[in-house]
Amino acid sequence: MWNVRHWGTTAEEGARPFPCDRWMPEPDEAFHRGVSVAAAPEAVFRWLCQLRAAPYSYDWIDNWGRASPQSLTPELDRLAVGQRFMTIFELVEFEPERQLTLRMLSGGLSERLFGNLLVTYLVVPHEAGSRLLAKLVLRYPPGAWGRVLRRLLPAGDLVMMRRQLLNLKRLAENLEDFEGRDRA
Repeated sequence: MWNVRHWGTTAEEGARPFPCDRWMPEPDEAFHRGVSVAAAPEAVFRWLCQLRAAPYSYDWIDNWGRASPQSLTPELDRLAVGQRFMTIFELVEFEPERQLTLRMLSGGLSERLFGNLLVTYLVVPHEAGSRLLAKLVLRYPPGAWGRVLRRLLPAGDLVMMRRQLLNLKRLAENLEDFEGRDRA
């Protein structure tokens, strides 16, 4: 049985501090997600930057049916605080080739639907590749809708973020294979 709040992460990974913790020290809830990637951290991070263009999850749900790009757009690697990611997030902090921290845009429909939410994507060197970890922290909206979200969001986020992380893993591994063949 899957734990909908912790998927693909070890106890140690779940206990480590993430940059999003500084932005929201007392969340109502935290979710941890992780995958092992057979690619260097640099390749994984390049694909994280592509989240500026698309969510890489279930495109028919969260990208209005448009396919997430399957090749890198190089200019998306140039990061600056305040940039939009996945339409509904802004970049609040980053460390090149290591982490991105995103906050849901405040005052919009997304915040009213999902609450105050931040997510850090962290790339950690691991064995012959990387670990791609994500931690989402949030404060639910008040009232009845917030109570409904407490029941639905953990599983819904798991479904969407699992797909996103597995897509980013596949793309980073394919990039690593392609660039490795080019160098040979």
